[in-house]
Amino acid sequence: MRHGSNIDPPNRFLKTINVSDLEQVADDEDYLKTLAHRPIEYFEDQSETIVSHNESPDVPFNYSLNPYRGCIHACAYCYARPSHEYLGFNAGLDFETKIVVKLRAAELFRKFLAKPTWIPEPINFSGVTDCYQPAERKFRLTRGCLEVARECNQPLSIVTKNALVTRDIDLLQPMAKRNLIHIFVSVTTLDNQLASNMEPRTSVPAARLRAIRQLSQSGIPVGVMVAPIIPGLNDAELPKILETAREYGAEVAGYVLIRLPLSVEPVFTEWIQRVHPAKAEMVLGRIKQCREGKLNDSTWGSRMVGSGVISDQINQLFKVFRKTLGYQEKFPPHNCDDFVPPLENPRQRRLF
Repeated sequence: MRHGSNIDPPNRFLKTINVSDLEQVADDEDYLKTLAHRPIEYFEDQSETIVSHNESPDVPFNYSLNPYRGCIHACAYCYARPSHEYLGFNAGLDFETKIVVKLRAAELFRKFLAKPTWIPEPINFSGVTDCYQPAERKFRLTRGCLEVARECNQPLSIVTKNALVTRDIDLLQPMAKRNLIHIFVSVTTLDNQLASNMEPRTSVPAARLRAIRQLSQSGIPVGVMVAPIIPGLNDAELPKILETAREYGAEVAGYVLIRLPLSVEPVFTEWIQRVHPAKAEMVLGRIKQCREGKLNDSTWGSRMVGSGVISDQINQLFKVFRKTLGYQEKFPPHNCDDFVPPLENPRQRRLF
């Protein structure tokens, strides 16, 4: 099994750090291989809530829902990796092999929407980890939540880089007819080898493009998200990605510059030096040029797009091609007027 990370960076919340001493097994190649090829493990999440409130001005939603913590996709650049440290795991190999599953996701979502204080507004799926990651094939938690949303006309937005989203067209299509759903498919590169190295367990680029086409042909509003853009690695592909996604039916486009907060930095640095050693110094240098001389800048207002000459060039290039290719600037607003609170017990029947 391929991983994005080959390291176990220390958890910033733990006082005790385990350091492997492999001197005695330095010649045991078979054993050393097992250390970097770990099986997927699943852990049940005992949380009593499922919807989180967002206070960042940099993202276009106030509420998000994530059925899974950790992500099998194993993207080397994933900004969500540090979230695993709150669970006592690390942001490297643990993040992509120790997956925490919210088995009661649909039940908790129903309870949230049934609150008399809930004033309907869009809820974003995959604000942290991908709701259609491979674990969804087994647990079907995202589908369960979609069934709840469809029942009560709750508007949603979804961001995913997995073609599994097309499995749920039977639910998404009637929601689209009521203007309840917006979907973004993330396409980071059209290069199969780069995608395989950088996002080892996601859908291949061609499958994501086919997903855009299937969603579009089904009347479901779909956009493309080029995220992240990594200067010196995939930024030159931006025009072609936008052009191809538009041909496949994407209506809206967005992008995010690579972010390397906290323990993402050592994971990505190790990855780029291992997989692309000839480009590593250039890529890291260009990222610093976009981040005030650092590998990360968490300042609100600039953390998603960066600053400086390179980030400005990327931004202008994106805007030119978005306009030239006929993309909308954004989707029409969700319909929040038809919401009906769900019954806490789905077996109950309404009186009126």
